[in-house]
Amino acid sequence: MKRIVIDTAVLVAGLRSRNGASNALLELVADRSLVPLATQPLFLEYEDVLKRPDQRLAHGLAIEELDRVLAALASAVEPVEVHFQWRPQVRDPGDEMVLEAAINGRADALVTYNVADFTAAAERFAVPVLRPADLLRKVRR
Repeated sequence: MKRIVIDTAVLVAGLRSRNGASNALLELVADRSLVPLATQPLFLEYEDVLKRPDQRLAHGLAIEELDRVLAALASAVEPVEVHFQWRPQVRDPGDEMVLEAAINGRADALVTYNVADFTAAAERFAVPVLRPADLLRKVRR
C-alpha cells in the first residue's frame, strides 16, 4: 500500500498534534514511504483549511512555516487529473473531490476519519477506505 488520498481532516489532525496516527502518516509521506495523491482542487482545499485563523491557532504554525509544510507536501504529491466525475456519490458534496482523487488516481487507499460516509461509494470503485491508524497497521506489517 503506497498511493493514498488524504482527507483534509487527517492532514489537519496531523499538524495539530505531533502524536497520533495522522502525524505518523505525514511522517511516512515525508520519508517517501507513502505517496499522496491529490487533484489541484483538493490541494487548494488543504491550503485553504490549514491557513484559516482557527486552524492556525490550533496547529501553531506561522504562515511561513505552513508554506514550507505545504511546499514539502506538494513535492511529495503525485498529481491526479479528474477524467470522470461520478457525482453525487457521497452525502457531503465537499467530499466528492476526495473520492474523485482516489478513483481517478487509482489510490491504494483513501485515508479519512469519515469512513462511514465514504465506504459505500468507495466500494463501488474498489477503493479501500481506512482510518489513519488502520493504514499504519497495514503499512507496518
